[in-house]
Amino acid sequence: MKINKQIKVSGRVQSVFFRKSTQQKALGLGIKGWVKNEPDGSVLVEMEGNPSAMMEMEVWLRHGPLLAKVEFLEISDGEVFNHADFLILR
Repeated sequence: MKINKQIKVSGRVQSVFFRKSTQQKALGLGIKGWVKNEPDGSVLVEMEGNPSAMMEMEVWLRHGPLLAKVEFLEISDGEVFNHADFLILR
């Protein structure tokens, strides 16, 4: 069973390799979807996968890579789109 979540990550999350690190972590967990920078300085992640991998990814997103300072996650459940990969969007 797959689930889908959209997570908006706020804090110091741009220019700290957040998107690339998120992609690497997601691929390691078998999660599909995408990550992109938002104009307000946040990062938006759409991800889908099995519930245990998704929970592990959500825990990782609360801290992010070494240089990030995550302040807040806004999480919403979404529709499963069966993404083929995990992409970094511009």
